[in-house]
Amino acid sequence: MKKYRHKSPEEVIKLVSIEIIERAIKLGQKKNRSLFISKTSGGKGVDVRTLNPQTAEGREHLEQFFRPIRRHYTISGLGTPEERNAINWRVINLPFGRRALLACQGLVSFLLKGTPGKNKFCRWMGVHVGKGTEIMQMVWLDHFRPELIFIADNTLLGALSRLTVHSYEGGGKFRYGLIEIGSNCKLASGTGIGPIKIGDNVRTLPGTTLSPYFSKIKSGSVVGWATPHVKEINQEEPLVAEDAASIN
Repeated sequence: MKKYRHKSPEEVIKLVSIEIIERAIKLGQKKNRSLFISKTSGGKGVDVRTLNPQTAEGREHLEQFFRPIRRHYTISGLGTPEERNAINWRVINLPFGRRALLACQGLVSFLLKGTPGKNKFCRWMGVHVGKGTEIMQMVWLDHFRPELIFIADNTLLGALSRLTVHSYEGGGKFRYGLIEIGSNCKLASGTGIGPIKIGDNVRTLPGTTLSPYFSKIKSGSVVGWATPHVKEINQEEPLVAEDAASIN
């Protein structure tokens, strides 16, 4: 969406969080539920009604809540599906029309090949895509909130990679956060990515899962590779069966 373009990651997650808070206040009043937003994954958090941007007191509390702005937030108190007044976490996020459009856009982007046209389509979807970046076919870009995805210049996303900005944890609780991928990164086929900050010149091996969520990967890292356990053989000693097995 246009209102998220040319904004920093911090500005975008703040805008997204305010939108979710406003919907949480409205739906919480309708369903007679108390909903909370937390800066951590486990804390009860702050009652969203105290952060109402429509009131002077709420705006003041809201500004205090965003000092500092975090990379991820947790919404809780939605209730389990069996409860009559439970609130679906998808509804808290966005209205039906926007959710339906994003689902269609996500499917189309998944099928498109890695061309400049695909980059334009992803930008229309809301993803921040840098110059020279290549997003291969069957890369899944989370349609929950694609504007939370930032990909810098000259980066490659291999086929079958998955970028997920949210995590539903059951019991009426979900988390969402930023994905930032630096410049000149090479993320191999099948890489799984949650909310995370990846520095420049990072490389992943095929099938790598970047975890735990909400962490950082420093520039120049190679992820998914471990030094093999090799036992050096003393050339003066005879080779025995145990040594041969360790080499194989």
